[in-house]
Amino acid sequence: MSVITTFEEFNLNKQLLNAVSDLGFEHPTEIQQKCIPIILAGQEVIGIAQTGTGKTAAYLLPLLMKIKYAQGTEPRALILAPTKELTIQLAEHTKQLAKYTDLRILPIYGGIGPKTQIENIQQGVDILISTPGRFTELYLRGDIPVKQFKVLVLDEADRMMDMGFMPQLRKIFEVIPRKRQNLLFSATFPERVEKLSAEFLEFPVRVAITPQSTPAKQVEQELYHVPNIKTKINFIEYLLKNKEDLNRVMIFTRTKENAENVFRFIERKGLGPVRVIHSNKGQNSRINAVNEFKEGNLRVLVSTDVTARGIDVTKVSHVINFDVPILYEDYVHRIGRTGRAFQDGKAITFVTRAEEYHIEKIEKLIRGKILEKNLPDEVFVEKTPFEEKQAISKAIDDQKRRDDPTFKGAFHEKKDAKRIEAKKREDKARVGKQKVKKNKRDDRKRPDLNREDRKKPDKKRPR
Repeated sequence: MSVITTFEEFNLNKQLLNAVSDLGFEHPTEIQQKCIPIILAGQEVIGIAQTGTGKTAAYLLPLLMKIKYAQGTEPRALILAPTKELTIQLAEHTKQLAKYTDLRILPIYGGIGPKTQIENIQQGVDILISTPGRFTELYLRGDIPVKQFKVLVLDEADRMMDMGFMPQLRKIFEVIPRKRQNLLFSATFPERVEKLSAEFLEFPVRVAITPQSTPAKQVEQELYHVPNIKTKINFIEYLLKNKEDLNRVMIFTRTKENAENVFRFIERKGLGPVRVIHSNKGQNSRINAVNEFKEGNLRVLVSTDVTARGIDVTKVSHVINFDVPILYEDYVHRIGRTGRAFQDGKAITFVTRAEEYHIEKIEKLIRGKILEKNLPDEVFVEKTPFEEKQAISKAIDDQKRRDDPTFKGAFHEKKDAKRIEAKKREDKARVGKQKVKKNKRDDRKRPDLNREDRKKPDKKRPR
């Protein structure tokens, strides 16, 4: 089979080719070359490709080609995505590719009232893009007609599994027509996703562009051993002072508390403009922050893993992992925010002693070593507070216990050492007491000797 080098070779209609040209796409990526003809032929597909490789267009273009034009009022294609942010992102992509058609594209998601979304559905929809939760909610209310669905797409299927959507997905599979084309796309293909695909895909064609969980080649990866959170903050300040190189930066943290602290520090130091997004932020606040970052109005976006996927922003110069993710696939998705559209990018990871365990697991997952570098001399290394030192020690103990259930931990080892030492002292004291008792018994066996004579056994007894 000859390699497809232009979008015209897919036999797409003129409306789609014009939209592709407007977006500046000149040549199809590898995932697009392999998936578009198969999907157009009506086959079911499992597409596995790292972020930034064009996998969204790999299913959107053939989907739009199949739906073609507005028809009736009931939706004919359903795209399911794990998060609100990704749902909005997908809707924008779809509208850009469908700009020269009359197709009606509607994203629905939670976090806001459903009234407007229900009214839009009633007015007529061709392609519905939804989170599993909001789809289930509106279906149970009788507000989503499902009889006309011809195509089902699951995007970021691995993330759906991480977020526990399996029960909701099973219910959705049951209520939409059995006779449909199913497509599943994911950056990784762990066992849970394989199990999911077996439940609803029939004889799918599997297209894997790179080994699963492989970072983009354009991303340069570095890690630095940093002793504590305060030193991490100092390192952030050092890095962000280089405004020329670090011109569009995403910083990922594991907790909302750390995200807020990093955001406030950067804002106080005037190293922004900066915004922060996490699950405690309102829907509009999160959407506005992402849009500002995409438009280039923000230099820094601080986030928890809630947005590690779904933000398609080109020219992100750096991704900084303030904390190492404990869901190891998230490392791939975090650093996939840079190096998109085959542009170069850099991912910098801060690692404490407690996080070294996770780095080893991540390196096994991505099948490669992350380049270790020394902390610059200009970064002031803070003393680790007692509480943080304890937390790090406890985390290391938990990790060792996870690998070896018989491991009791450093605290227990110290306690056991003290117990052994105390037992030795007790045994020594017991032996000493036993010797004294024995001597006394020996003395009692010689009644002809008084105490004074015992001290001087060489003297004769007086008559």
